[in-house]
Amino acid sequence: MERRAIGELVTRISYHHDLLFRISSIKQDRAILHGEDIRLEADAPLKDLVTVEERDLEKRRKKEKEQEEFSYRLFRQDYQLMKEKRDYQSTDGYQYADYFQIPAKVLHLDGDPTYLRKCISLYQRLGLQVHGVHLNEKEMPFHISSLIEKIQPDIIVITGHDAFSKSKGTKNDIRAYRHSKYFGETVREARKLVPHLDQLVIFAGACQSHFESLIRAGANFASSPHRINIHALDPVYIAAKIAYTPFMEKVNVWDALRNTMTGEKGMGGVETKGLLRTGLPYLTEDDEESSESTNVE
Repeated sequence: MERRAIGELVTRISYHHDLLFRISSIKQDRAILHGEDIRLEADAPLKDLVTVEERDLEKRRKKEKEQEEFSYRLFRQDYQLMKEKRDYQSTDGYQYADYFQIPAKVLHLDGDPTYLRKCISLYQRLGLQVHGVHLNEKEMPFHISSLIEKIQPDIIVITGHDAFSKSKGTKNDIRAYRHSKYFGETVREARKLVPHLDQLVIFAGACQSHFESLIRAGANFASSPHRINIHALDPVYIAAKIAYTPFMEKVNVWDALRNTMTGEKGMGGVETKGLLRTGLPYLTEDDEESSESTNVE
């Protein structure tokens, strides 16, 4: 049997090489696998794994990059429309004025350090302020309260890896999921500090997560209604839609989902108010100096 190494990229013979995985750990003759592009955790016998050839890897990554760029362009189009609307409203439609905005702050908890780095890169590309924390999914409920008190976020993303196992129970049984229980506990701990859904917006879940329990726990958005896999970057687009929507407007659930790569089968949620606040006037450094030097007689 061919030897395997942690971090190696592989596919599964029994699943017809459908998904690309990284080997996370090896225990005797089995490997724990983490999806390279989707938030799925699985295990498989070592004999079921095949190393991905460089040519195939390049094809997979090229296709994945094209999909990610397509979603990014869709969001940028959506963002531009929202910006034009804000500009019109902030200037009464005719009167020119400079304005400033108070951006939403995101706290992103991720069970996968590789995904966390990818997500932070996308947050920065989208112009969002983010504080990323890598935590094992089982540890998240014990740290969320102190993180909220320290960072004072407007949006929390609670994600990592998950999976539903038929051998452990039905789809309604929370015990049949790898990490849905811990995601739910983390949401409940957060809601003890900030109960209101519009004061703190929460996304929770990963691939195949128990959607209903996460929504009941207090998440605004969650995965996965149809127990399908979700893309690693999809939670970022949910957070960005909320962050760039004015606080006097509600975010329609479908509008939040349509820029994601997974869509309504992989994610859902409840109507939520936007978090972007706009103010007037915007003062430049010259304006501030002028104000400070003005004498009132």
